[in-house]
Order: sequence, then C-alpha cells, then structure tokens
Amino acid sequence: MKVLVLNSGSSSIKFQLIEMPNAQVIVSGLVERIGSKDAILSYRVEGKNTSETIEILSHRAGLEKIANYLLDAEIGVIKDADEIDVVGHRVVHGGDAFSKTTLIDAKVKDKINTFSNLAPLHNPHNLQGIEIAEQVFPNARQIAVFDTAFHQTMPVKARKYAIPNALQSDHGIQAYGFHGTSHKYVSEKAMEYLQIDDAKIISIHLGNGCSITAVQNGKSVDHSLGFTPSNGLIMGSRSGDIDHSLIFYLVNEVGYSLEEVNNLLIKESGMFGLTGYSDLRDIEGEAEKGNTACKLALQMNAYRIKKYIGAYAAIMNGLDAILFTAGIGENSDLIRAMVCSDMQFLGMFLDVAKNKQKFKGIREINTATSPVKILVIPTNEELEIAKQSYQLLN
Repeated sequence: MKVLVLNSGSSSIKFQLIEMPNAQVIVSGLVERIGSKDAILSYRVEGKNTSETIEILSHRAGLEKIANYLLDAEIGVIKDADEIDVVGHRVVHGGDAFSKTTLIDAKVKDKINTFSNLAPLHNPHNLQGIEIAEQVFPNARQIAVFDTAFHQTMPVKARKYAIPNALQSDHGIQAYGFHGTSHKYVSEKAMEYLQIDDAKIISIHLGNGCSITAVQNGKSVDHSLGFTPSNGLIMGSRSGDIDHSLIFYLVNEVGYSLEEVNNLLIKESGMFGLTGYSDLRDIEGEAEKGNTACKLALQMNAYRIKKYIGAYAAIMNGLDAILFTAGIGENSDLIRAMVCSDMQFLGMFLDVAKNKQKFKGIREINTATSPVKILVIPTNEELEIAKQSYQLLN
C-alpha cells in the first residue's frame, strides 16, 4: 500500500510517500518559508537530494508543486496518480468531533472547515491539502489524523477552564491540545530508549508552532496549547500566553477591531513581533551580530519553556527525561543550551559538547551522571500518520 502523507504546517508542508506496512520511505521532502519569494522546496529520493529556492506564496501553490515533482518524468516516483492508494493528512483541530483517525468524506470536510476559526493558521491549509489531493489522486482514499487525538487522555482538571460549566457542556470550550501526532511519536521513542514503561517525560516540540506536553505512562496528562493552537510557548508569529484583558484594552483603549487583535496575536506577534523575523535561523544569526532585540527574544523564548518544564515536573511529581523535537528542537543547540541552563535543581545537566554534535537518530545530550536524561529525538509525524492510516484500513 502506497501512502502519501501531507503535513501542512503554518508556513511549511512536509511530505512523504511511504510503502506500508514495511514503512519504506520512497520519497520525502519539505516546502518551507511558504508565503515568501524565497521559499525552499527540498525533494529526496533514492539518496539523491533536489532543492530549489522559488516563489511559493500559498499552500495551494506548494501542494501543486509537490504533485508535479511526484509525477515528473525524470525525478518523479509515480507514472500515474492511481498508484497512490491512500493520502494521509495531518489535521490540526478536530474539536470534540474527532478523537481518532478518520476516513474523509464530505461531512468530515465540513467539520474540519467548522474548526478553521479555532486553528486559522492550520485547518484551512489542511482542508486545502485534502481538496487538492482529491483532485490529483481521485481514486486514493483520503484519511485524516488529528493533532488533538493524543491529548484526549488529559484529565478533566487539566483540560477544563475555570469558566461557567455550560460553556464546556454546550459549546465544547476546553483545552484540546495540538501537535499530538508528533508528541505521541517521540514520547513512544523515548520510552523505548529509556526502557521505562511508566516514564515521566516532558516532550518539547519547537518549530514555527511550539508546544510542550507532560507525558506519564505513555499518555498526555497536560499540554501547553489549549482551545486553539495559540497559547503557551512563544512561537514564530503567535504570542503564546498573554493576559486576556490585553484584548479588551487594545479594543477599548487603543482602537483595534477584534479582527485586528486576532491577526496581531496570531500573525504579527511571537518571535516575529519581537524581532521582525519569524525564522529562528535568522534570529540566531542576527543575535550573533549583536542585535539586542533578537538576543532578548531568544532569552524570552527559553525562559517560557523553562517555566513549563518546572510546572510539568511538579504535576507529575518527578521527571525521567525531557526531549527536544521538531525543526528548532532538533537543530538549534543554542535554544537547547539556553533552556537547560541553571536547571540542576531538577536534575538536568547538559553536556555542552554533545549538544553541539549533529547526527541523525535519537541522541542523549546530558552528562553521564545527569539524573534526568536530555534527549533529542527527530520527530516523524509522517510515519506516524502512515501507520495510523494503514491501521484504520486493515
């Protein structure tokens, strides 16, 4: 069974064509910096890498480019669209309607669209990916894997807000959690590595979108993102945690409209609002040059993560390991070092030399005597989506 996995993020599209059930990756790639004139499309097949910097102003354009690559006479891996049996889609917000992997039909698409206002940077792109895949691969079965599913195990005390009960019972307002596909994959890898079934793990997913999860006995017990993927950690363009009264102040005193405030907090804040850059590589480069705004933004980013680590270690009454994953978590030794500094009281001791090493696979970057393991685990949401899609059909 050939499963094409599409993982549309807020500014990127990751994709893999995977032969199941043996999990053989036929082709993989990434479109990043979507919305810019210097977007990057990387395409890997049979050990050969192809990369080009081109203008990709929308997710639709990126998805169409991926389809063209797959069908290309020279570098493509399929001759006909019917060779694709399944297209597995990452869908960020499933609300209270979806708690497991689902075969997509018109009703499912309508529901995904309904939740677009709760995940405006993601669900519209996820739905667009589904619609384009239906056109390009009309005979393939389309399957949705929801980011919110892994966090269904959060206890009521963690997911319920201190607002009138009817808002949860009548309108489904509660914390749902996100990046669940990634947190599930890497936490399971960490448990295999640690060989501790009841391990207490903090999973830190750092990309353009960022989140942190407390995982105990393999289950999500608390998570930084809530009703929408906008609170918690500082992200590429999202503010993360703020005082909600700020919204009313901006409207009533500063003169913003509600739409402008929403756009401000989701698209113009976070690292972009602090520095003018949303890509951490640019921010780190500017900080090295002495840019004080970029230096402060990096400090704020790490500070916020450290606060959540302390909180989650407290609610689990202990900690066996923390793990870093996703684009920033896997590649930024600077952010990892800043997060792990001065954390000895929690039993975290970073090995500076190991932290700077770059190699694939799970790696341990703590000192030999560190009570808490510090792990870097490459996420593979695409493989997890392929597995869940295959399991649904078999």
